[in-house]
Amino acid sequence: MCSPASALLDRPVWSALTTTWRSLAEGDERALRLAADFGVFAALREDSDDARSALAALCPAGAGLGLVETAPVAPPPELELISNAACDQMVAETLSPIEVKFEVVELGDADAPEMLALARLTEPGPFYARTHELGRFIGVKRDGRLAAMAGERMRFPGYCEVSGVCTHPDFRGHGYAAGLSSLVAQNIVARGETPFLHVYPHNRPAIAIYEALGFQHRRSMTLTILGRRS
Repeated sequence: MCSPASALLDRPVWSALTTTWRSLAEGDERALRLAADFGVFAALREDSDDARSALAALCPAGAGLGLVETAPVAPPPELELISNAACDQMVAETLSPIEVKFEVVELGDADAPEMLALARLTEPGPFYARTHELGRFIGVKRDGRLAAMAGERMRFPGYCEVSGVCTHPDFRGHGYAAGLSSLVAQNIVARGETPFLHVYPHNRPAIAIYEALGFQHRRSMTLTILGRRS
């Protein structure tokens, strides 16, 4: 029998949409999605025809849905598979914080356009116009430009995800990703929660950073992107 923690982590999107993200969720008890301005994430209560029909109704033309599960999700008849991408889920039961020697700033609504531009340039994962409102984001600015950032995304009882970790190509090599990730994770731990994250398995430099901070591979997941058939 899986533990309560495993059940939450195995279905991180559903766990968030039915708890911390509930006020931002669209749908019903069969299927839910995060409001489009905040992200692409969606989840089924269960793998049934009824739930998959409800999921399809949440996907408008020209938009997609992203599901993070332990296995690929087959699309309902109304939708088509856009992509399946493997990702590793990592959890830090014990952190190994590092000393941060650069100035860090809080990021907010005024920084949103630049945060979105940085995310689109570096592609750390799904990032939308209001993703920065899902949790605390911090960053590094150099010469008035946003050089790097990291923050929080999915959250459910006992756990919070480190996400949006990225550095502009002009400012790499200064340890910004490691330092910001460490600070975000420390803040999560200070609230009494456990940090976790998702990373593409081919991103070995990022995985090395996270392992040095105390994150360990928990299990392999799949990010499935579905879209409406044309």
